[in-house]
Amino acid sequence: MEAELSADTIPHADPFALFGAWMAEARNSEPNDSNAMALATATPSAIPSVRMVLLKGHGPEGFTFYTNSHSRKGEEILANPNAALLFHWKSLRRQIRIEGPLVPVDIATADAYFASRSRESQLGAVASDQSAPLDARSTFLQRYAEAEARFAGGEVERPPHWQGFRVLAERIEFWCDRDFRLHERRRFTRDGFEWTSTLLYP
Repeated sequence: MEAELSADTIPHADPFALFGAWMAEARNSEPNDSNAMALATATPSAIPSVRMVLLKGHGPEGFTFYTNSHSRKGEEILANPNAALLFHWKSLRRQIRIEGPLVPVDIATADAYFASRSRESQLGAVASDQSAPLDARSTFLQRYAEAEARFAGGEVERPPHWQGFRVLAERIEFWCDRDFRLHERRRFTRDGFEWTSTLLYP
């Protein structure tokens, strides 16, 4: 089914409802990780980097993901708290771009999400110095085994550097693939608490 972005079908003031509808369709059509998104960050001197992460929450309060704040992306976020996100669902022929500043989630929210992860993923977060040089994979596996032994019989504690961040959207653009590259685009822009939107040339 073709998505429509015309002014007659999309409320100007609610990009989050449209995002939720597209995400729900993606869950049914994408074979793996429908919540995967490209996260672009930059250093204070504007050197960019981008990688795939997983969206773990969304709504007017922001678009949430989790990471090791000691990693490259974590250090860039702390030094320059602005980001861009890109969702691309090839099966639906759609993209969404989101831009805005970043804020950390509160400790209780980070603890709750960490507790919801599989024990193996929790231990991996404890064992990994994400983005740091690694001499051999066996070193990482040894650190994993040590973490497994340390928390045997108990809950795995969230490392303080394992954090969540929210992108507070200021711009959200929806893109639909059309034949002959006559694509359809609508950009929503926030001004204070109000949203406005406009169609864009493809």
